[in-house]
Amino acid sequence: MTTSGPISTFLGLRRIAFVGLSRDPRDFSRSLLRDWAARGYELIPVHPVLDQAEGRPCYRRVQDIPGGVDGAFVMTPPAAAEQVVRDCAEAGVSRVWLHRGAGQGAVSEAALALGRERGLEVVAGACPYMFLPGAGALHRFHGFVLRLLGKQPS
Repeated sequence: MTTSGPISTFLGLRRIAFVGLSRDPRDFSRSLLRDWAARGYELIPVHPVLDQAEGRPCYRRVQDIPGGVDGAFVMTPPAAAEQVVRDCAEAGVSRVWLHRGAGQGAVSEAALALGRERGLEVVAGACPYMFLPGAGALHRFHGFVLRLLGKQPS
């Protein structure tokens, strides 16, 4: 699926904080991290209690990442997303993607409002697999349906 604007800009970033990674190595978030890394992204896991994930050191908050990041991909519950957006603004991260797969994902009105207030570019929802080249047919179809229904995130 071709896209432009904030999604395209975000997918053009290379050094990205991955916030909300699961402790379970079989979780979808871990699969997504491995797949993005295989595509050349430098992903830095952020988790409040993990010391490492997928062979990478984890950091407690976005502000703790040495050298900063270009953007932050957020897979937390919606109740935690506002604090993550606040952390990103404090760390000088201006691009944030609030993941949404099945259900609400990381999207919350409070996180979106804070992002707007702080001048961040926020992708509000959707799974990046709908936009990544070479993603499976099911992901591309999901993105196609959202686009047809006028519900593609911006």
